Amino acid sequence: MPVSRLFRFSVLVLFALAGACGRGFKLSRYTTNEALFTAAKSEFDRRKWDNAVSAFEKLTFDLPARDTLLPLAHWYLAKGYAGRREHLLAAQAYNRLAESFATDTLADNAMYEAAREYQKMWRKPTLDANYGELALSAYQSMLGLYPDSELKDDAERQIQALQEMFAAKDYESGLYYFRRRAFDSAIIYFKDVVKNFPQTDKSRQAYLRLAEAYGAIEYREDKNDVCTTLREKYPSDKEVGEICGAPSATITQRPAPDTTPGPASR
Repeated sequence: MPVSRLFRFSVLVLFALAGACGRGFKLSRYTTNEALFTAAKSEFDRRKWDNAVSAFEKLTFDLPARDTLLPLAHWYLAKGYAGRREHLLAAQAYNRLAESFATDTLADNAMYEAAREYQKMWRKPTLDANYGELALSAYQSMLGLYPDSELKDDAERQIQALQEMFAAKDYESGLYYFRRRAFDSAIIYFKDVVKNFPQTDKSRQAYLRLAEAYGAIEYREDKNDVCTTLREKYPSDKEVGEICGAPSATITQRPAPDTTPGPASR
């Protein structure tokens, strides 16, 4: 391409870029909160998370306390953070909404979404469970404050999912010691699983490992107690039979001989 044509092409590109930048999203263009809210919602709908977050963040500071748009601004700010996968910022934004507008129709939704964002940060049972605990607390608080929420069933399902993860975490810790034959430490974790998370899938496995651990250290009575529980809870379980064996046969007492005196002999 000749130099003169290349120069003209470069100038045209620069003008196009300058025009594009001039048409970009700028907060200063919107002179009223209502106009900015409308523009921010448009950016949100287009998944322009950075623009949406900037605009809704400004609105949370600028809108009057009684403005009906203020709870919505907090809501969309939180969802914008979530769109950027900034889960902690999203959870904190949802919490501000729930705390500041406890009687708003969005309050229970905000608490539920805050819990979900915390939950997303606890991806594996083996990781630090701090965010899992925050999620559980948020779900339980939501159910306590809004027992008639339409999200009640969803929250209860998420609580059960968290319980499964907590149980898995304790079970894996117990298994770590069990494999190293540190049975006393393993027993502590397995007992925590069956006590604190009895409805989880790991409860059965923890009982089985408990029976094996007690057997390994020859705590026969403790093993018998665990096996009795296992047989009651899982009567047809093959692994229970392999670890615990058949239940002890019940001894049938013979009736005592009749010692009542008979008729006098003649």
